[in-house]
Amino acid sequence: MLTKVLTTATAAAAVGGAVFATTATSADAAGRNGKCDTGEFCLYFNSNQKGSVSDFTGSVADYGAKQPGCYDFKGAGAGKGKCVKNAAASVWNRSSKTVRVYFNSNYGGRYQDFKAGAKGNLNSTLKNQNASHQFSPTNRVNMSYALYKTSGGRISCGFDKYTTTPGRHEGTDIARRIGSKVYALTSGKVIYIARGYNGRSGLSTISVYNASTKKTVIYLHSAPSSALRVGQTISKGQYIATEAWHGVSSAGGAHTHVEMRLGYQKLAAKSVGDPRLDNPNPVSFWVSQGYNYR
Repeated sequence: MLTKVLTTATAAAAVGGAVFATTATSADAAGRNGKCDTGEFCLYFNSNQKGSVSDFTGSVADYGAKQPGCYDFKGAGAGKGKCVKNAAASVWNRSSKTVRVYFNSNYGGRYQDFKAGAKGNLNSTLKNQNASHQFSPTNRVNMSYALYKTSGGRISCGFDKYTTTPGRHEGTDIARRIGSKVYALTSGKVIYIARGYNGRSGLSTISVYNASTKKTVIYLHSAPSSALRVGQTISKGQYIATEAWHGVSSAGGAHTHVEMRLGYQKLAAKSVGDPRLDNPNPVSFWVSQGYNYR
């Protein structure tokens, strides 16, 4: 298990993050009535637009898997009341936009596109294996690829995924190999740099505040570029660091810890030995930035 070194930050309590899946209650208020009306995207329980229907006016990142609270089939017919997740067989896109149906939640995995006005059955990889859909889908890249670009990296420890380390993991660890260039996942202003050095006590930090989202993205453990300065405005995709093991006990644990924090924050939240999560789950934020969380 890769270990994140303690920081001295005192974090503001998490009060929420970007949310992309409308709650079932508000969706019902917006007109989900089990009828496929003009402007809606509709999922059907059976093939060929048969059985109960579930109608939507916008993207949903996770249908939910259990009642109460999941998005369900509302129309009359077979399947009424069942959760939509992993249960739809066909669609009718009565909206004016292309809609993409995904195998995974958070707009990930295999997918199938339906153009405006299209009717069709979900293909064999998605029939009864559907977890999210997106209006006007954008081409996404994996977060682990965007951080390193060349050949990408791998998520070695996800958010709140400690298994043997005590505490709650407040970010996402992504690794490729020592010496790999690290690129900014968001634009913003550099508000803090600690250059550090290899070894457990040499934690490095790069903190980038994005005013439009009111969030700070913090990178730990990799060696900041010598050209990087506090006060500098950087662009998404700009080279900012080189993978190292600053603040990690051994070279075998080299990685870049990427952490999304609410508001203007110079330091990462404490993870090791801290039983409380200060940061919200970042998946919806990374989706909003055009990434698959993987």
